Parts: sequence; structure tokens; C-alpha cells
Amino acid sequence: MNAIGLVGRAPAILQIRAQIEKLAVRRVTVLIQGESGTGKEIVARSIYNADPHGHFVPIDCASLVGTMMESELFGHVRGAFTGATENKRGLIELAQGGTAFFDEIGELPLELQAKLLRVLQERELRPLGSLHRIQIDVRVIAATNRDLQREVAAGRFREDLFHRLNVVRLTLPPLRDRRDDIPLLIERFLERAPERFALTHDAQEAMMNYDWPGNVRELMNCLERMMSFNSGPLLHFADLPTGVANHARAGSAAGFVSAAAAVGGLAALPVRSVVPLHEMERLAIRRALEHTGGDRTLAAQMLGIGRTTLYRRLKEYQLE
Repeated sequence: MNAIGLVGRAPAILQIRAQIEKLAVRRVTVLIQGESGTGKEIVARSIYNADPHGHFVPIDCASLVGTMMESELFGHVRGAFTGATENKRGLIELAQGGTAFFDEIGELPLELQAKLLRVLQERELRPLGSLHRIQIDVRVIAATNRDLQREVAAGRFREDLFHRLNVVRLTLPPLRDRRDDIPLLIERFLERAPERFALTHDAQEAMMNYDWPGNVRELMNCLERMMSFNSGPLLHFADLPTGVANHARAGSAAGFVSAAAAVGGLAALPVRSVVPLHEMERLAIRRALEHTGGDRTLAAQMLGIGRTTLYRRLKEYQLE
């Protein structure tokens, strides 16, 4: 996603950008919350880049599994366990003088949570198998897609560690809560493409109405997929992933049904067990145009579709 994830004019995004500028002055601990794909690591890197010191070391807590978790975080000395043939610096020590980014901190096992808490409190760590402690000067930024307060209440996350991390909290909004930013996100992504691409109205309308459970990451992947199967320059509705296209079709069908019912069209339909969708659409459009006195823009709004879609349907059903 690079910095595209912070593109937008939504109040929440503008506030986060302002907070990043302020955080450049102070090296306080930051907790970033948000659904998967909202750009938590982008925010973390932006905080680091605003006033870079040392290295930025990402630590994927979800990938720390098995008996080597403690060694990965804190390091070990030679002979600490079978196979430890040399000293190894842990990820936290590698961030010395810089920033350690704990991605998905909610996935960290309770045992390691306790050891991480001691590191944050005492500003020192002891590698596995060592008798000596190492002084640590590391800025900590943590991110999670979980509600850590609920995790604390459920006994899956230490309350003292939560408070230690929750010095400054940034909450990233899901993409469905800032739909007006979708066209700008699309534009910025397409600007970076090696070839020139643009979306048709129908394709962009479908993307605007989709909920994007994978957020900005899913949107970027969708555009990448569309460009992979189309030589351009236009990306069409037919190029959309199945889930996005099906959601748009379902929405259009629901709009036609609602419009037909609103203007009394359903009562005029033939009585049968199944009514062909094209009959329902045709009648809904005709009734909407009658209701609006032929105003196509208002009819399209009533039907819940774009004007381009309405014009295409008028031609298809010979209602022009």
C-alpha cells in the first residue's frame, strides 16, 4: 500500500496525519488500532519517518510460534539451547536507538507479554541463556486489529502491558466508513501504474458501494488484479473480482425491486411463482420515469443506480 493508505480527506485521516506530525517531536509509545488492511504499518512507518532515529524493525507477533519465540525477541547466547552455536541478537536489540514495531501485538502469548512488559518497564533485556542484561533505548509502536480492552477482560492480554502500550492511541477507520476517499485512493494507485488506466463509471460505482472487508489493502489488490487481466486503458465492470461484481448486481436488483414497489409497479406484474428479473427491471424503470415526469437523473436516484446504467437499460429495454 505504501503511503496510499493515508490518502484521503476524511476527518479521521486528517486527524491521524496531524497526530503523526506531533508525535515526531516526542518518542512516546504509540498503540495503533484498526481492522486488517487499514494501514497500521504505514502509520507506524510514517511516525518513524517523521523524525527517523536508528532502524525501524517490524516484529510480526503472529509469526512468533514455537520454542524459538523468546530467542527471536530477546536473542540468545551460545550454548543457551541445543543448536545455539553462536550468539544471536534479538529483534528488540536490533532496534537499539530506533523503533520496534510490534505488529498484531494481541497475538503475543501471555508468557512473552510478561517478559516484554519487564523490558518496557526496566528498559533492559536479558538474552536467553545469558547472565548479563543489556540496556535498551527503543521506541515502541504496537498495532492490533483486536479490541485489547476486551482481550484484557477475557484474560487473553495483560492489563498492565495494555496500559504501558496505551500512552498514545491512534484508531484507523475502516474503508466503508470513508467511502468518499475511494475515488482518490483509486486515482493515486492508478497514477503509480506503469501504464495508463482509468475506471469506467459502472466499475467505480460498484467499488464505491462495496464494503471492502479487507479495507485499503483489498482495494489495492482489486485494482492490481483488474490491471493484470486488462491491457487498458479502461477497466470495466466485467474486470471486477467476482465478490465486488456480485455485490453490485445484488444491490441493483434490490434497488429495482424497491423502486417498483415504491411506485406501485409490483402490483401490476403478472401473477406467477417466479417473475423474470428483466421484466421487473423494465417495469421499475418505466414506473420511475412516469413518477418523475421523465426526469432521468431523478429516476436513476430513485432506482439507486447511476445515470449511465439507466441509459443503458433504457436502450436495452427500448424505453427511450
